[in-house]
Amino acid sequence: MAKKKKAKTDGSATIARNKRATFNYKIEEKYEAGVALQGWEVKSLREGRVQLTDGFVQLHNMEAWLYNCHITPLISASTHRTNESTRRRKLLLHRNELAKLTGLTERKGYTLVAMSLYWKRGKVKVQIGLGKGKKEYDKRASIKERDWERDKARTIRIN
Repeated sequence: MAKKKKAKTDGSATIARNKRATFNYKIEEKYEAGVALQGWEVKSLREGRVQLTDGFVQLHNMEAWLYNCHITPLISASTHRTNESTRRRKLLLHRNELAKLTGLTERKGYTLVAMSLYWKRGKVKVQIGLGKGKKEYDKRASIKERDWERDKARTIRIN
């Protein structure tokens, strides 16, 4: 019998998270989509050289595209061509999911935001959040609630 290979992971499949997404948007639904990448991008993702902070999704002609996802190219990978680090990347979704998302974003004013990038069965997946932008007073309420939870945890720990 052949020996099973051990996975070379640090225990986490998450590549990058967009923490600003939950602060700036009220996320109502989450979707999982595959990402069409080039070889040098996959190598950079394995090294963790990605930034999702400004990442958003737009829908054009029943196709979903990820914009402003910054993947820094490795120096050693693909030296014979120029690599565009912020190019738009196609997202792979089912047709019925695309139709639903198109209707919600066009009619009801929702926004699609890239929440996180992670590995799943050797493939790169992106979690998309469907949400509406928060107003300034909503953000202040979120900050106040987070501070209260932190203070409450401190008092419990002290006692």
